[in-house]
Amino acid sequence: MNFGCHLPVYGPAATRDVLLGFARRMEALGYDSLWASDHVVIPYTIASRYPYSPTGDFPLPPTASFLEPLVALGLVAGVTERIRLGTTVLVLPHRHPVLAAKMLATLDHLAPGRVVLGAGVGWMKEEIELFGVPYERRGAWSDEAIRIMKACWRDERVAHQGEFFRFDALGVAPKPARGAIPIWIGGHTPRALRRVAELGDGWHAAFPSAEKMKAGLADLATACRKAGRDVASLTTSLAISARVGLPARQDSDALVREIKALADLGVSHVILETRVRDLDDLSAIYEKFARDVRSRL
Repeated sequence: MNFGCHLPVYGPAATRDVLLGFARRMEALGYDSLWASDHVVIPYTIASRYPYSPTGDFPLPPTASFLEPLVALGLVAGVTERIRLGTTVLVLPHRHPVLAAKMLATLDHLAPGRVVLGAGVGWMKEEIELFGVPYERRGAWSDEAIRIMKACWRDERVAHQGEFFRFDALGVAPKPARGAIPIWIGGHTPRALRRVAELGDGWHAAFPSAEKMKAGLADLATACRKAGRDVASLTTSLAISARVGLPARQDSDALVREIKALADLGVSHVILETRVRDLDDLSAIYEKFARDVRSRL
């Protein structure tokens, strides 16, 4: 199993010094990946329900700093050599797909073969509609966007005529170092799992219990069968990843049980996230995990 860390891209810790210090330290500790999440703006009034809180309230105020993820990963790329760089997740409707494809390919060109696109359709209606995307059609918009991005990475001449985008032949370079960028689709709804089966290289689940992960994998197998995708070795043909909370006060035994349960289901990559924001405390928490938990897995 591979382990990644969520970068401190929001709140008071979202500074150059903290970001660079954290990235260097996590690579030195042997972590496999670094990840950034995505919000362009935080509205002062949010009617949309945040899906990862029991109250439905978004945990950050509108005044909180929230770094643009691809810019932040570009900074981190310059001070690391081995560690993979991913988004958890890039909200596709926030960016025109040709621009997003260009930014991701540039990042992968400068950090050759290290980029993973965790991609989702988003949940905050207020933010998505700010960029001109109809909220109720964001899934179809994102499907078309993914196809365009793949064409930008693959083809010398890129042209498209679709429902949401139309353009004549374009050249988009550089291309990704390995010819493509793996796309791990976020979400757990039937539409999200269909998107994994039809367009994805992996499934990126957010804060799942082992029970929910098992149910999700069964639903994903059904979606793959409907899409004509081989499900005989689902967890080897698709990357299965999970974003997991890392408490400041770790119960090592409980974390080992939780992660082993996910591993038994075929999860191959865990992205750890803690709400601690101070660099020294952040480093201590991830060092403790590497010492007390990872060594037991």
